Amino acid sequence: MSEEDGTIKIGFIDNPQAPEVFATGVSGFWINGGNIHITFEAARVNHVTSPGPLNRVVIGRLVLPISGAQGLAAGLYDFLKSRGLDPVPTPPKDQMQ
Repeated sequence: MSEEDGTIKIGFIDNPQAPEVFATGVSGFWINGGNIHITFEAARVNHVTSPGPLNRVVIGRLVLPISGAQGLAAGLYDFLKSRGLDPVPTPPKDQMQ
């Protein structure tokens, strides 16, 4: 233990070879056993015909403990806000009632 309050300091090791995934959206969330399951999707073209139809294809799933998901949500919210992007955009006036 390295801290006076009894907590253990955990180091960070960067891995430049870690896979990077691009998703165009999130198709679902699920809570199971204290974990949040997030399913990511991307638009894909079927080139069998021209022009090919677009499909929403699952490209990956991320499972986080609830505390990790809360940290992700808060961190992403703060990051977007600090960059001048509204994390909760207001709908266009023609869609407001």
